[in-house]
This record gives sequence, C-alpha cells and structure tokens, in this order.
Amino acid sequence: MGTRVFVGGLSWSTTDLELRQAFAVCGTVLDAKVVTDRKTGRSRGFGFVTFENAQSAARAIEELGGTTLDRRTIRVDDADVRPRNELRPRNRR
Repeated sequence: MGTRVFVGGLSWSTTDLELRQAFAVCGTVLDAKVVTDRKTGRSRGFGFVTFENAQSAARAIEELGGTTLDRRTIRVDDADVRPRNELRPRNRR
C-alpha cells in the first residue's frame, strides 16, 4: 500500500510530475498528486506523495520539509489517514 506524506505550500503551478520528481530523491514514489479544486481545476496548494516504504516517507519529512519547490517553501508531514466515514461533514449551502 505504501506510506503517504502531506505536502503543503505548493505553488499553483506545481504539477504531479514535478512533485514526483522532487520527492524521488528520498525513495521510490508510488504516486504523487497535487489536489485540485473540483469546479475550477486549479491547484489548492497542497498534495500527497505515496512512498514504497515508511523509511522513505520519514526521510522526505526530515529532508524536504522547509525546503523550496517552485520558489515556495513547502511543508511535509505524515498524511493523516482516516477512514472515509470519520471525516468531518461538510457544510453545504
């Protein structure tokens, strides 16, 4: 399954491929995804990277947190894995 990390502070122009390439220095990346707005398709400024193992994820948190990607300082943390039914309900108007 792999171990996911959260990446915050991404530039609006960062792509999935650029995210994958930046994090590949820490280990084998299984997936890299920049989260986009459903309506506009624009980046929301954060994403997730899934590594093959926990050691690579820990290395990414240690080595890449606080570094610069696309002229922006990024934040790298453990992704909070919660079952879908435990997510907070959204306020819909």
